Amino acid sequence: MRLLTASFALALPLALSSCGSDEGSSTSAGTPPPSEGGCPTTPVDVVVSVDQWGDIVSQVGGACADVTTVVASSSVDPHDFEPTPADAAMFDGAQLVVINGGHYDEWAAKLAASSAPDAPVINAVELSGHEGEAGHDHEGEAGHSHEGEEGHDHAGEGNPHVWYNPMVVNEVAEAVTAHLKELAPDAADYLDERHGEFENVMKPYNDAIATIRSGAQGRTYAATESVFDDMANALGMQNRTPEGYQAASANEAEPSPADLDAFLRLLGDRGVDVLIYNTQTEGSVPEQIRAAAEQAGVPVVDVTETVPPNTESFQTWQVGQLDALAEALGVPA
Repeated sequence: MRLLTASFALALPLALSSCGSDEGSSTSAGTPPPSEGGCPTTPVDVVVSVDQWGDIVSQVGGACADVTTVVASSSVDPHDFEPTPADAAMFDGAQLVVINGGHYDEWAAKLAASSAPDAPVINAVELSGHEGEAGHDHEGEAGHSHEGEEGHDHAGEGNPHVWYNPMVVNEVAEAVTAHLKELAPDAADYLDERHGEFENVMKPYNDAIATIRSGAQGRTYAATESVFDDMANALGMQNRTPEGYQAASANEAEPSPADLDAFLRLLGDRGVDVLIYNTQTEGSVPEQIRAAAEQAGVPVVDVTETVPPNTESFQTWQVGQLDALAEALGVPA
């Protein structure tokens, strides 16, 4: 995340404020119904860097995956996270590691290499096909304001928020299942069943995307940052965020007065159908942008970068935001 925060313009069915639980906890909220019986073999020790992926890993692994999520707190920016010796110890003995990749959680890749060198690593950004391009926007998590900090040149790099890419979500789930079956071959049938259950639980998410896409093709949006861009692209929406503002946002820099003015004029002229607003970021610039949208009557759709606390599952988090977007666009959800 980065320079942005606010209150809701469209109430979501979830309390969206950030990640799921305390750091270092095992994420299992919202898992599919348990498969018949427990794991038929010794569970696989899995370490996940961030909770955007932790719940998905728990869902597909079930009783055959002992999942530990390192960063599961909205107060921590995964990019800037500095692991303690206790955090590093979580990787000791890990049989499988799941990271986001794309410079979002480089610390996790380093800890996996040093503390679990024999463990396969699933890198979500690599699965997206953008490894080597993607760079974190350095957007601060909830409660983090990066105004005035020295910027970093990340303009033109890929978007690391790939948990908002429906294809990558599916690919990560498939990769986790495949690796777990290799590590626990006696649990292959159980894991296939878990994956089938996961696909069933994903149906409302996939149905919402398909339904909204049919009514949102060509609709326009602007965003205070890039977190939701992959999902908007999957929905066939057009991004009209001023390029200068996007570049400043990617570089963790204040937009120039001209770039900010271009954004405010875009909203004032109702040049987009919706404004996508990350509620987990703070600063006067996004607050100005939100106020301009509200004054002009442009609907504001609140999203978060990380999983809100007390959220049932990854799917309910995502579907809640999709429902809010559908309402803002006036299309079926």
